[in-house]
Amino acid sequence: MVSLQEQLLKAKLVDQKKIKRANQDKSRQKKIQRRTGVQELDESRQAALEAQQKQRETVRELNAQRDAEARKKAIQAQIQQMIQQSRQERGSGDIAYNYTYGGKIERIYVSAAVRDQLAAGQLVIVKPADTAELVPRAVADKIAERDPAIVVRVKKTELQPAEDDPYAEYKIPDDLMW
Repeated sequence: MVSLQEQLLKAKLVDQKKIKRANQDKSRQKKIQRRTGVQELDESRQAALEAQQKQRETVRELNAQRDAEARKKAIQAQIQQMIQQSRQERGSGDIAYNYTYGGKIERIYVSAAVRDQLAAGQLVIVKPADTAELVPRAVADKIAERDPAIVVRVKKTELQPAEDDPYAEYKIPDDLMW
């Protein structure tokens, strides 16, 4: 390979004096850099380093997203497995049980014994997809740790009657059906 200097000399674009002066300037600059300890990075090298850094950042972000998606899929698989293993039967399904999920009132048909267990909090409704499943409270607690949005709990609210309520002494039975 012939160097660029030799090619420029052959083409008679530069002469020996210009080449010598360029070499002296280059060696002087190197000497100054060695004395001061400061090295000047050329722009192309700096741009390459920045591009490499940006690429590393994007790879890290993509890996983090992939890891998050994998964790989410693993959690969903755990939830499905817990539901499949501990799912309870609804019974004969002659009584409608209403519950709220996602701001809407929904209904499932259960037996009287299952309705009593739901009202007591022994069974909990879990709605992982379009279907509602009944699971014991202990399993529902484990599912709620992973995804609390799919667990529907019965909230027992004890209403305090107003002081001037004429029907305050009449209690409403728990099994009252409207």
